[in-house]
Amino acid sequence: MSAMLFTVNVVISYKPSIRDPEGETIYRQLILKNNYSMVKNVRAGKFLRLLVEAESPEKAVEQVKQACLDLRIYNPVVHEIEVFLHDR
Repeated sequence: MSAMLFTVNVVISYKPSIRDPEGETIYRQLILKNNYSMVKNVRAGKFLRLLVEAESPEKAVEQVKQACLDLRIYNPVVHEIEVFLHDR
């Protein structure tokens, strides 16, 4: 099978047990002050979109996961990542 191009998304956010000061500020200063009381919590994070050459979508996702770990794009002690194929 020849290599194809895949778009892979990465979401980096604090683990649920870690405080998220940016999310807390957005919640207090924007959400609550502007009467969006239906919103109960905000967690902020980073979003990356990578164009990856791989033999399959599964391999593209796995390569991105490994690159994020190897390159220390996130800190596994305080962050979690979600890596998934972009479906457009």
